Amino acid sequence: MTQTPGLADPAHPTLADPSLFIYHSPHGILVLLLYVDDMLLTGSSPSFLNLHREFAIKELGSIHHFLGMKISPNSDGLHVSQTLYALTLLDRTYIIDSKPMSTPLETKFNNTTDDTPLADPSFYSSIVRALQYLTLTRPDLAFSVNLASQFMQAPCNSHLKMVRCILRYVKGTLSFGLQFFSRSILDLFAFSDADWARCPTTRRSTTGYCTFLGQNLLSWRAKK
Repeated sequence: MTQTPGLADPAHPTLADPSLFIYHSPHGILVLLLYVDDMLLTGSSPSFLNLHREFAIKELGSIHHFLGMKISPNSDGLHVSQTLYALTLLDRTYIIDSKPMSTPLETKFNNTTDDTPLADPSFYSSIVRALQYLTLTRPDLAFSVNLASQFMQAPCNSHLKMVRCILRYVKGTLSFGLQFFSRSILDLFAFSDADWARCPTTRRSTTGYCTFLGQNLLSWRAKK
């Protein structure tokens, strides 16, 4: 990012995300998230946001949608969801009229019940990749989607049945998302767990973790 006129020092991308730029000054902080042609700008001072004085840009007002995510302000802070994206996925996979499920994965799921290879593995892969993007606001899907992604090279009928269960769970939880609280303590909490060698083929475990800053969930992951 080049130096902005009127600012003492240029902003630099963060180590965690090269698309995220943060500018610090004695007067406040300016945060810019840039992804292709979508830009999100916020800061600690309203005067920092008047970049249209320096650049030929159009201000679209307060954020409401960004990269397929809906951002809804409420009395507690912000709620981030992907309801429209999930509905599009359900319609594309013909699950929109199916009965919802209460859990994303059967308690005693066995991925070897039907080892007949799928005639079109690309269809399975495209669904799983779409579900991976949905986990941006749905940490409750992290474990089941991670499990489904382990069979993208050679999926079978039992794996497709598992993915359909995940989609039916999504249908019943379309309003789920992330709530970010504007008033929260700044204590850091981390939680982790493992399924203890659940995979019957490799006898490997899938571990997962989540990290909170006060009430706000910052990061999560499921990994075999």
